[in-house]
Amino acid sequence: MDILSTLAPARRWLAALVAAGLAVGLAARFAGFGTAAEAIWAAVTVPVLLVLVVEIVVSLRRGEVGLDIVAALSMTAALLVGEELAAAIIALMYAGGQFLEGYAERRARHDMTALLSRVPRSAMRHRDGRLEEVPLDVILPGDWLLIRRGDVLPVDGTVAEGVAVLDQSALTGESLPVTFKAGQAVLSGVTNVGDAFDLKAEHRAAESTYAGVVRLVEAAQRVRAPMARLADRYAIVFLAVTIALAAAAWWISGDPIRAVAVLVVATPCPLILAVPVALVSGLSRAAKLGILIKGGKAIENLARVRALVIDKTGTLTVGQARIVTMKTAAGVSEDELLRLAASLDQASKHIVGETIVAEAHRRGLTLAVPGDVVETPGEGLAGRLEGHDVIVGGLHFVDAKIAGDGYALLPRDRPPGAMAVAVAVDGKLAGVVMLADALRAGTEQLLSALRALGLERIVLATGDRRDVARFITAGLSLDSVRSELTPDQKILVVLSERKNGPVMMIGDGVNDAPALAAADVGVAMGAKGAAASAEAADVVLLVDQLDRILPAIKIARRSRRIALESVAAGMGLSVLAMLAAAAGWLAPVQGALLQEVIDVAVIFNALRALRG
Repeated sequence: MDILSTLAPARRWLAALVAAGLAVGLAARFAGFGTAAEAIWAAVTVPVLLVLVVEIVVSLRRGEVGLDIVAALSMTAALLVGEELAAAIIALMYAGGQFLEGYAERRARHDMTALLSRVPRSAMRHRDGRLEEVPLDVILPGDWLLIRRGDVLPVDGTVAEGVAVLDQSALTGESLPVTFKAGQAVLSGVTNVGDAFDLKAEHRAAESTYAGVVRLVEAAQRVRAPMARLADRYAIVFLAVTIALAAAAWWISGDPIRAVAVLVVATPCPLILAVPVALVSGLSRAAKLGILIKGGKAIENLARVRALVIDKTGTLTVGQARIVTMKTAAGVSEDELLRLAASLDQASKHIVGETIVAEAHRRGLTLAVPGDVVETPGEGLAGRLEGHDVIVGGLHFVDAKIAGDGYALLPRDRPPGAMAVAVAVDGKLAGVVMLADALRAGTEQLLSALRALGLERIVLATGDRRDVARFITAGLSLDSVRSELTPDQKILVVLSERKNGPVMMIGDGVNDAPALAAADVGVAMGAKGAAASAEAADVVLLVDQLDRILPAIKIARRSRRIALESVAAGMGLSVLAMLAAAAGWLAPVQGALLQEVIDVAVIFNALRALRG
């Protein structure tokens, strides 16, 4: 932990300390204890000055020159010439700005803890005929683990017993669940959406796929340069002008008080205060729309993006299998085919069956009660419905149980990557239901709106197959489609697009997390996405609506514009006040109070970012 991080908790109390000291000192002054009042004001100024000096030294060692130097000079000069009240007012302005700036970061990070619950912390291990819950770091290769429905696989391994139905979308980008049988290898970080099964660990948790992705995230975060505060961009020029004007005022008049007055009104509180207030206001405005932006750096970067790299599964698409088409035999309607399949699937917990049942309910179909149901895990079901023998399942499963060709109704123009669910009644094929991931509604309109906001490049980057990616993006106004990418290849895509300007990456899976961390702005679909992507991202959409990125960009740009307006107005007034102080028209205390008035005006202007 560095020195600035150690000092961070102290900043929270400095503003309150100085405010209390100012009030007590004023009370002492009015009571006739002027000397005591001056001592109190000096006493509450010194802690702020000491913290400020430490921060300046650390920044200078890093090669950074900030406007904090002006604040330190003005406080020191005011104390040296006996202007303790002016020094305390400056200390209050500075400490208040530091508190507001830190508040933005603390608030954004605090809200992230609820999004990290998906990360596995322990596992159920078989040991001596019983189950024990153990932390991940004690799992060894060869251990047998019980993976329950809804569990995230903690380590890489093989299916030991049972059938595993896994949702791999968070890791590979594949939208449909995949069935694994005993002996087949499975990866950590995927979710069990089927019945419980036993997993044989092949690697330690630290050596597994999920841990490797986390390390990629950490590495990408280390290489991304932090954004300097807006105030520091103009630090050297403003610092030189301030010192030159103060020195000129002293030299011409022979009065050091004029130099102190110049330094007091030059204290860059419009920059120190206006920026965090405007950005915090933007953060609050975005949060009301279900958009969590992690601090001022993220919102400023979001306002400047010019290129977009977007994931497919769960981001550009819904991320869940949906019925895209149905092919029925003669005399069977689509609703009847769906009703039969859904009625039997009521007896199954398979995620595909649940999708079919949900669609039947959405259409208002009345489902029958199944009987004599026999389920072959991961393949299909057979049972009785309203006096008929009904079979529902994969094409191979149904084809083996009926007379005739189970593939006869398979659509030739079926979407790449789609899953076929066949339905047979009394030994004859009744139809085929095709399920596939689908584009989110209004996707093309969203892309057009993003281009209208000034995004010059939009690139799809997915781990899914090339034919699936090409099919799903047909007709979309994308500049490039990159498929079959590994997590580290997605990082390269992000870095290659940076030549066009700041890059925004939108994703939701574990495989997106490294690219989200590498981008100038990483945006995660936090409602259903992986915890790793939400942690790596700068912006998290807390609702499952991709179009929320539009108001996010607009809010970021408006907040940044208001911050710049506040800075320009505040600094313009400060320069005029500096000239007045140099001419002897403002005493140090008057200058400090005038600067407070300027600060209040700047803050009220910055608070406009709270409104739509």
